[in-house]
Amino acid sequence: MEFNSRLAETMEHVRRTLTETLKSVSTVFPVVLVTGPRQVGKTTLLQDCKEPGRAYVSLDDLDQRTLARTDPALFLQLHKPPLIIDEVQYAPQLFSVIKSLVDKTQTRGQYWLTGSQKFHLMHGISETLAGRIAILDLIGLSQAECDDRAADQGPFLPTPGWIEKARAKPSSSAVLDIYRTIWTGSFPAIALNPEMPRDIFYSSYTQTYIQRDVRDLARVGDEIAFARFLRAVAARTGQLVNYADMARDVDVDQKTVKAWLSILETSGLVFMLQPYHNNITNRLVKTPKLYFLDTGLCAYLTRWSTPEALEAGAMSVAVLETYMVAEILKTYWNRGRTGNFYFYRDRDQKEIDLIISQDGRLYPTEFKKTMTPSLGASKNFAALEALMQPIGEGCVICLKDTDVALSKSVWAIPVGYL
Repeated sequence: MEFNSRLAETMEHVRRTLTETLKSVSTVFPVVLVTGPRQVGKTTLLQDCKEPGRAYVSLDDLDQRTLARTDPALFLQLHKPPLIIDEVQYAPQLFSVIKSLVDKTQTRGQYWLTGSQKFHLMHGISETLAGRIAILDLIGLSQAECDDRAADQGPFLPTPGWIEKARAKPSSSAVLDIYRTIWTGSFPAIALNPEMPRDIFYSSYTQTYIQRDVRDLARVGDEIAFARFLRAVAARTGQLVNYADMARDVDVDQKTVKAWLSILETSGLVFMLQPYHNNITNRLVKTPKLYFLDTGLCAYLTRWSTPEALEAGAMSVAVLETYMVAEILKTYWNRGRTGNFYFYRDRDQKEIDLIISQDGRLYPTEFKKTMTPSLGASKNFAALEALMQPIGEGCVICLKDTDVALSKSVWAIPVGYL
């Protein structure tokens, strides 16, 4: 495909953080699956990591797809391991044959697979390849990957050690630089290629991939309603999920909205941040928050024509928060780690944008569109004391150029550190 060839050209100098994780799990598991939305660089990642002698076949090729579906045993006899099978979701018939082959040989790293439709993939994999397959999620490029500094930092945690590493090689935290990155988005073909026409790229992406792949998964009959739904989801990034409100805007029932949103989530296009809860208090909200994982696609769907218009517009704060959340997620997911992410909101309207739970300790984070955060920005962190859990360092991620301690346990961290 045209986009795939451009993607390979533009990604030659970018090392994905997931590279080391892929190589590591391939020495333990016979099968590795890299999944994620189309055009995030799954094929390029595997091609970049493959050793001499590892063959490649794509099921985008209709002849190969037909053979894999009708005679999977013959397909795998013709294409011997070590092997990359691209877009494996088109032929789930392969999974049972792969299981038989890896059980016979007990060889690690035999099959590397990519798939763009995790919703269907996981059903077949859970039935046939459980215990034999490592599943890695890949989303768009992180800013740290674009700047070639991701390997130095590790997963985000607002501790002095992480801050010290990030301080050594930050990105710009200038307002328009950040919003230009947000508006452009993180798909490699556009993030790394200034000549790529943005609107044409996202229009093609929406029509070719989302309205084809996702619509087919959801069995959507009304294309116009589904297009309205995509825009409605993008417009609500950073907000609590309200199924009734979305259903009213899209003119479908709530059951349909829930089904469509579930598929967007499983396809890696949106992230549902769950509220923190425990058995200590019943005063916490139970509704998740929705984040559109690629801010460029989000800005396109909500029709912001320039980075300047986006920065000055009604979605300015929400899309900045979305960008910050996505960048933090990437520091974990791009290393094969899921992370334990939550937000806090109680019935007194006290809210904390993000809580990272690690080793029994809670690390609170606030997101602010300001260059001069005060300690008051973290005033709600004290609400965590009622949860009777150890509390780690907290932070306010903002538009400052350098980090600064707001108190003994709270830091102001530039967004350019992410």
